[in-house]
Amino acid sequence: MIKKDVIIIGGGPAGSSCALKLKEYGFDTLILDKHEFPRLKLCAGWITPRVYQLLNMDEYPNGIIEFNRMHIHYYTNKNKEIKFTTKTKQYSIRRYEFDHWLLKKSGSDFMVHEVKKIEQIDGYYIIDDKFQSKYLVGAGGTHCPVFRTFFKEINPRSKDYQIGALEIEFPYEYTDRDCYLWFCENSLPGYSWYVPKENGYLNIGLGAFSHKLGDKSLKWHFDYFVEKLKKIGLLKHFDHEPKGHTYYLREPVKKVYYNNACIIGDSAGLATKDLGEGIGPAIESGIKAASWIALKKELDLSDIPELSIYEFGLKGKIIYYLLRIYNMLSINP
Repeated sequence: MIKKDVIIIGGGPAGSSCALKLKEYGFDTLILDKHEFPRLKLCAGWITPRVYQLLNMDEYPNGIIEFNRMHIHYYTNKNKEIKFTTKTKQYSIRRYEFDHWLLKKSGSDFMVHEVKKIEQIDGYYIIDDKFQSKYLVGAGGTHCPVFRTFFKEINPRSKDYQIGALEIEFPYEYTDRDCYLWFCENSLPGYSWYVPKENGYLNIGLGAFSHKLGDKSLKWHFDYFVEKLKKIGLLKHFDHEPKGHTYYLREPVKKVYYNNACIIGDSAGLATKDLGEGIGPAIESGIKAASWIALKKELDLSDIPELSIYEFGLKGKIIYYLLRIYNMLSINP
């Protein structure tokens, strides 16, 4: 039996940032993940200035692009286009590189292990009869076994907040290094994106409320989007198949801890309400979970920012309320 102070299930940004902070407090941690790192992770790889500062990324050793402007296209309910460019300061990274860097930076022990069973016995958590800890952190994403075992009933997720996404990241010799966003085109209840990455990679994709898709499938919207990118010159060729995944936008925060177990990041459904950005909330919730364990602080995730687009200033707020007016968001700010 391997015994640790804290076992964290999931080695992504939530779990690694929690382990990083726990190391500062002197805790012996173990991260379990079903994949070896580095591993492919579907994600546009959006890093906000807030995340950049929290992780002190001035010495980040891998590829990173800074966006000083963003091109935004919004479509009304009659598919009339409104477009503008706004000044901003955002970053893009490859999750393949970023997650591996953060895992190593955490200093935590790490093992590849797919968790099947979790029990609580005599004040300790026992995982698959192989691992034991006093504290347990669920950072395994939407399908996290900690959520499934302890929180499915006390912190249920609503299908009204479920997002379906299709995307692909691939080597590409792009000529435009700017980031582009298209909201609600062809009544898509969400948005699509074009995000260049450093060292010749490109991420394109789209995400939408699953329950609002109507008679056009997500794949139909993706195929239309690819043809659009070709038409406007952002893509010259494309012969890839996108991959799908699902996650949950931020609901009113319910119970995220039970005895000495907690859930963070996508396990707790913390992606921002407007852009579905999950890296920032994952990292902040991981840091808070570490303080909950080490300092016995209340684990309150309600003050983690619910919106991303407000960082774009006034124009970002205008886009947000346009989305509200045309009922493409089902959540109040």
